[in-house]
Amino acid sequence: MAALTDPADSTGPAGPADLDALRARFARALEGARGPGGGPDPSPYADNLLARWREPQRRYHTLAHLTAVLDHVDVLAEHAEDADVVRLAAWFHDAVYLPDRSENEERSARLAERALPEAGVAAEKTAEVARLVRLTVTHAPAGDDRDGQVLCDADLAVLAAPPSAYAAYTAAVRAEYHFVPSDAFRRGRSAILRQLLGLDALFHTPHGRREWEATARRNLAGELEMLSLPDTPED
Repeated sequence: MAALTDPADSTGPAGPADLDALRARFARALEGARGPGGGPDPSPYADNLLARWREPQRRYHTLAHLTAVLDHVDVLAEHAEDADVVRLAAWFHDAVYLPDRSENEERSARLAERALPEAGVAAEKTAEVARLVRLTVTHAPAGDDRDGQVLCDADLAVLAAPPSAYAAYTAAVRAEYHFVPSDAFRRGRSAILRQLLGLDALFHTPHGRREWEATARRNLAGELEMLSLPDTPED
């Protein structure tokens, strides 16, 4: 399997049953995307991607995030033009991830462009997967881009998590950027939150707007308020 080279040693809490379930999900998406005629065994491709998602530098962009995005794609699947292509894009969208690099989405898209043809996916669908991966830079799909809307909404659905889960998400993001000084992180994160809150809509699918928009805005506003509080002085 030349296209997917072995990533760094990986760690992660997922057990064998979890990994087997994810392998099966990848196989179904790949088989759905490549259609009749099949192709190579999906297992080596799934295993490589799973290893990438378990790399030790990750704290938020982990198998838990991948699983959540896949689950949310399933929720939104009726809105998609090609749900299996969206699922493959979810698998690849952070397959290359280094917190201190800005080209992760581009490198992830290029990985998809190398791996999927080898795995038996047609050129048109490979190009669509790569386009969707690149779209996660902005999370701004066009009004008629149903697949883009599904992937972007699935990726940002964490913003509408219940309070404890949202707190865990923000803690994981901070841990992933542990190398950034506190003041710089607070300024950068606050700017992102203000940008998100300034959007006309965070979500683009009917389900996302109906079920997630209001909660996400409350979470974002609450986090922004917390970031603006002065640090508690040490005793």
